[in-house]
Amino acid sequence: MTYGSKELAQSFRTVRMNTLEAARDIPEDKYDFRPTPENKSVEKLLTHIALSYRFQHQLQAVEKRSTMEGFDFQAVMAELAEREATPRTKSEVIALLEDEGEVWATFLDGLSDEFLAETVSFPPEFSQPPKSRLEMILSVKEHEMHHRGQVMLIQRMLGIVPHLTRQREARTAQAREAEAG
Repeated sequence: MTYGSKELAQSFRTVRMNTLEAARDIPEDKYDFRPTPENKSVEKLLTHIALSYRFQHQLQAVEKRSTMEGFDFQAVMAELAEREATPRTKSEVIALLEDEGEVWATFLDGLSDEFLAETVSFPPEFSQPPKSRLEMILSVKEHEMHHRGQVMLIQRMLGIVPHLTRQREARTAQAREAEAG
């Protein structure tokens, strides 16, 4: 079996669904919470998650680059920072997570195996070997999972048991009941 576009899209949708569940579990009056003054607020962290795919989207979908040579990384990052800075309510953040996630998942769903196997090279100053498009595209999901871990820690700080933990605990309790029954 090959891990291709359908699996990529489904896997990303699962990750985004879990991020959305975490976002919904946090009360709106806690969206301004920051673990430390240096950290992003819940709202900004979730907005960052919603929009950060756009870097790879620009590379892979818009420009379809085979080299990072000449890519205006600073301009893309500045645009993302500007979009992230826009204040949003909880419902706006959730809508952004839903809408932007589906843009990325739809893109993933239509990729060919040949496209995913292509490599992207880096300028010498990056000191990196070429990467497959698949590896670069997977970084979007990895990045989201990294930040969702932060969101889940924030949930704990706010006294919220993350939904994945609640689900695991429910399965464990059911298994114990079945053994005892």
